[in-house]
Amino acid sequence: MSAELVNLAASNVTGSLGAVAYGLAAIGPGVGIGVVFGHSIEAMARQPEAMPVIRTNMFLGFALCEVLALLGLVAPFIFGK
Repeated sequence: MSAELVNLAASNVTGSLGAVAYGLAAIGPGVGIGVVFGHSIEAMARQPEAMPVIRTNMFLGFALCEVLALLGLVAPFIFGK
């Protein structure tokens, strides 16, 4: 019976570590997305005529930052036991 409890506790710790890992992995992309949108809005305010190019680059930067968050979500499943 004690071996079953140890295995259950180990599986819960592994799941908790995955949640912590994803939480830490989401910090960087969150900051990156804020920077991308903040600077894009600033650039659009300075040069309204360049808005289509800036908007395209803004969404490209957003997509690249979001990929990092998705990798952080998938990595515990790939490298987990």
